[in-house]
Amino acid sequence: MSETPKSPAAPVTIRDVAEQAGVSKSLVSLVLRDAPHVSDARRQAVLAAIAELGYRPNAHARGLARTKTKTVGLIVNDLRNPWFVELLEGVSATLHASGYATLLADSRTDQRVGRSSLQTLTQQGVDGIIVIGTTSEADAIARIADDIPTVLAGTLDPELPSIDVVTNDDEAGAHQVTRHLLDLGHTRIAYLQGPGRISRLREQGFLRAMTEAGVASSAVVDAGGMSEESAHAAAARLLSHPAAERVTAIFAFNDASAIGVLSVADTLGLRVPADLSVAGYDNSPLAKFQVVSLTSVDTGNFAIGVQAGTFLLERMQHPVQLQRVQRVVTSLAVRGSTGSAPA
Repeated sequence: MSETPKSPAAPVTIRDVAEQAGVSKSLVSLVLRDAPHVSDARRQAVLAAIAELGYRPNAHARGLARTKTKTVGLIVNDLRNPWFVELLEGVSATLHASGYATLLADSRTDQRVGRSSLQTLTQQGVDGIIVIGTTSEADAIARIADDIPTVLAGTLDPELPSIDVVTNDDEAGAHQVTRHLLDLGHTRIAYLQGPGRISRLREQGFLRAMTEAGVASSAVVDAGGMSEESAHAAAARLLSHPAAERVTAIFAFNDASAIGVLSVADTLGLRVPADLSVAGYDNSPLAKFQVVSLTSVDTGNFAIGVQAGTFLLERMQHPVQLQRVQRVVTSLAVRGSTGSAPA
C-alpha cells in the first residue's frame, strides 16, 4: 500500500519568526532592513529564529509593496459625528498638497452591511491609512500595521509600536473643563464616560480636578457612550434625583453626548445653565451653534489632522522608524451652557 503523499509545508512567515524570537513583527522588519535602534540581544534573537526556521523574505511581495497608488485610506467610526470635520480638513489639506488622493470609509455604515472598512481600503491598494477617532477594527489594524504605514488621529487605540499617534492632551483637557465648573461653584459634578483609553484619560483629569478641590466624594462617573442616544439614558438617571441630591453640572465625553444631556434637561424642565450646567468635549460645529451654545474643550482638530497627514507622509517614505506620539494642547471654549451653581 502506497503512502499518502505529505502536503508541502506552509512557507515560513514573518509572524512565525516573531513568535520564535519572542518579539513583534515590526521588530523583525527592523532587523531585516538592518535598521538602527535595535538592541544586540534582540537582533541576535531574530537572526537565530530566521536561521532556525529557514525564513526567506518574499521578493515578489517586496516588489508589490513598492508599487504606489498615491492614495491614502481614511477610516472614521461614524460620519454622523461632526467632530471629524475639522480633523478631516487638516488631513486632506496636507495629503492633497503632496499629490495624494484620499478614500474615506465609515466603519459604522460598513459594519451594518457586514463589510470591513479596512479590508475595503487595503483591497484598493492604498499606500497608507489614517484611523480617525475610536475604531471598532483594532484587531484588523494590528494585523496590517506592519505592512501598511498607519497613523492614529484623535485616538490612542490600538496601541501598537509601529503606529504613529496624534491626539490632544485628554487628561489636561478634562481637568481644564472640570476646573471651570468648580470655579463656577459646582461641587456635585458628573462625568459621562465614552469608550477606550481616551475616555479613561478624561476620567483621570476629571477626578484629579475634583480631588484637588476636595470634593472627590461628590464626583459621579456614569457610562454615557459617544452619541446623543447613548447619553440620553445616563442623563435621565442622573437628573431623576431630587434637586437637593442631583448633580448640578455634567461633563460629557463629547459634544454629541452633551447634546443628549441637553435634550433630557429640556424634557425635565431644567433650565440650562440656571439649574444645570453642561459641558462637552471636541468643540465641534454642533457646540458653536447659537441655539446650542455649548461650553466645550477645543482639541485643536485641524492641527491634529495636519500632523497626522505629515506623520503618514514621512512614514510612507521611511516605513521603519520608532513610534512617534504627539499631543496637541487643548483650550476651553466657554459658552452659554455653563454658569454659576444654583444656590
